[in-house]
Amino acid sequence: MPAKLYRTAYYCTIRILLLYATTDVCKCASNDPYAALGVNSLATTQEIRKAYKQMAKEWHPDKNQIPGAEAKFVEIKKSYELLSDYNRRRIYDRHGIIDEDSHFLQKKHDYSEYDRFASDQDENIFGKHFIIDQDIVLYHKLSVTANYFENTILLKSAKQLHIIMFYNDWCFQCTRLVGAFKKLIDVLEPLGIHFSTINAAHEPSILRKTGANEIPKMILVLNGQVFVFREYSFTPQKVVEFIRKKLPYKIAQRVYDDNIDDFLGGWMDNRVRVLILEPRSLIRLRYLLTAFAFYDRVAFGFVDLTKKNSKAIIDRLQINPSLDTLLIFNEDSTRSIARITLSDISTQILTNMLTPNQFLILPRLSSQEMLESICPAEWNRPRKRLCVILITENTDEHNVARGAMREIASHSRYSAERVRFAYMFKERQPNFINALSKGSFDKNRLQIVIIWRRDNTRVKYEWLFDAKQDATLASTVPAESIMNTTKAGLTHKIQKLLKESEALSYEAFVQKLLDEHSQGIFSKWITHLLYLVDYLSENVEDEHIFAAFSLLGTIGFMFGVGYILMYFVRAEEEQLKAQGHLTDETIRKPNNITPELKLYELRAEKYNGMVRLLKPGCRTLLLITDVQSRTKLLPHFHKAVWPYRKTKTLLFGHMLIEKGLSWYTELLRLSLCSTEKLQVNPRNCVGTVIALNGHRKYFCMYHAKHPESVRGTKRLLKITKQLLNLNDDPEVGTFLGSSFSEESDAEINILLEDNLLDSLENWLERLFDGTTHKYYVNYWPDFPTK
Repeated sequence: MPAKLYRTAYYCTIRILLLYATTDVCKCASNDPYAALGVNSLATTQEIRKAYKQMAKEWHPDKNQIPGAEAKFVEIKKSYELLSDYNRRRIYDRHGIIDEDSHFLQKKHDYSEYDRFASDQDENIFGKHFIIDQDIVLYHKLSVTANYFENTILLKSAKQLHIIMFYNDWCFQCTRLVGAFKKLIDVLEPLGIHFSTINAAHEPSILRKTGANEIPKMILVLNGQVFVFREYSFTPQKVVEFIRKKLPYKIAQRVYDDNIDDFLGGWMDNRVRVLILEPRSLIRLRYLLTAFAFYDRVAFGFVDLTKKNSKAIIDRLQINPSLDTLLIFNEDSTRSIARITLSDISTQILTNMLTPNQFLILPRLSSQEMLESICPAEWNRPRKRLCVILITENTDEHNVARGAMREIASHSRYSAERVRFAYMFKERQPNFINALSKGSFDKNRLQIVIIWRRDNTRVKYEWLFDAKQDATLASTVPAESIMNTTKAGLTHKIQKLLKESEALSYEAFVQKLLDEHSQGIFSKWITHLLYLVDYLSENVEDEHIFAAFSLLGTIGFMFGVGYILMYFVRAEEEQLKAQGHLTDETIRKPNNITPELKLYELRAEKYNGMVRLLKPGCRTLLLITDVQSRTKLLPHFHKAVWPYRKTKTLLFGHMLIEKGLSWYTELLRLSLCSTEKLQVNPRNCVGTVIALNGHRKYFCMYHAKHPESVRGTKRLLKITKQLLNLNDDPEVGTFLGSSFSEESDAEINILLEDNLLDSLENWLERLFDGTTHKYYVNYWPDFPTK
């Protein structure tokens, strides 16, 4: 029995080890999405998207015929799907899981309902008499995630308005606003405004990014920008007024009798003209929202039928002045292509009328978005959709050609699902034109090209009247009418290419079209400035305004006081000049005073800071004077050390020999290593400059009568010997003879006090060059306190 148990335990252990081994093998064999895209784990979303586009182009099965390219492309696509999803990428970074069905990605049970533990539906955790509005479930139904907000709502806000309410399951104020929020949905949703909610407890990052600092809070998302609704009254009137202020101010143009022709004839901006005529001065919000949704395709004009300067428009267009009227004009300002008159035109009717009429008869391919709308890529469609493009220039000379092409397009027997007509300016889209370089392309004349877009980058095309393919056709067409020739040739070419068995002759890879309607730098700056002004007007509270005015008032008061003081100063200067006490030269040269170089007097309380506690590499230059010579020697010393004033390792000072004689005598004795007490004549010490290195315990010495020599200690012995001669009383400033020998004393030369520091500048140069002699001491003697 024990053996059987051991055998069972053995098999269980083997199975566990195999399970772990299999798990490790699977984990190691799984592909690394970062490695598949060639990015590191710290790559941003933009870097991942850029790497995916590059690698997808390289490994697409239609472009790469290498065996295994399809499998590589699938791996790249799956890696991008994983890394572009915030939640899946976070789980992979933490646990290395790439499976979409992992329990980490499963939706957790929603415990947000207040009565989930109650046995009675009318009873909750707060008691039987505390009833919470059960309509809060409306928030849960409309709730979206941060991923949906960033990847869907922000993108769709370019044409659709979104109102989002931030709530929390435990926010009692949110429950009180459920009714008001529901009323907003009932009133504004039919106008085309989309409503959503975000749980602030689950998505705190979005709450911070949008600037909503509290809940409940409602925001408006418009054209990628977020505006916070700061009113406390959530009535439809307040919200409508808020939306009107945020809509672009050029969304609808005011049209009168004097500018209607300019408005209707301005379709060269590549937009259809729509007139909205109302018997009121304020345009309806639904019309503004529709104009915002179709702004890049349709130009809206608003006519107030109650104004006197609209009578000519009423008579010209035969308008009922008591009803709302909508007119659509397409490249013909004399005749509308669609018309409707009602007391109240709904949003659905507006959309149904504008959707099929949002393009001109002959639109211009002015952007990639326009190309996608007119000539969409359709590689998976069973039938080809051809796009006929007239290559022209932006000159008046080619207006005739564009008019002829417009005539052909307006009388075309083919539906828009099979054939679309457009034109393009060759000077504004050079990359696209240069890619279509085969066939009969000629830069010097007008050309017509027929294209079929297989995907976003690949185009199959064929030029009209190719010399190789249509020579027989060109010989049979009458030459008397260029328009008839073009129309006949184009009809023949389209019929031929629409057959499933026929293929277009050439193929090219093209880049995206340049956006001809994009704003310039100056326009962008103006747009940002207007947005900043609007943002400040909405976010700055009254107390902020008062604080700003208070600050500006304080600054203005200070400037005013300064101006008054300057006025009195100038008045006093004029008075002094009149009395002769002040001249213009003195006023113009106020900086003639030499800046002060601070010299510290060596005393007992400053001794440690100037000598003993000096930092490594720092030195103190000390001038020794007495009371009589102090005033004469300090200016000369100041002038000599002035060039070194900015050296941070130097400290400048002076010492009265009457106060520091005992310290100076002990310093000389320590440098001579003598045990006998020295007797120094203080008058012989005047004019001496010593450089003290407090950290390394040495000093260098200067005196006018004793330039330094290599004899060092012997020379100092001579100095001491002369100092000990108390019977002689040489003139103040004499120290020892400048020429002497070891056997005999030199004749004493007489020096005046004004000349004692004449050679100090040369000595300072040798000091900083390191050529002066250093006299070491074992310790720094104490400085006398009296």
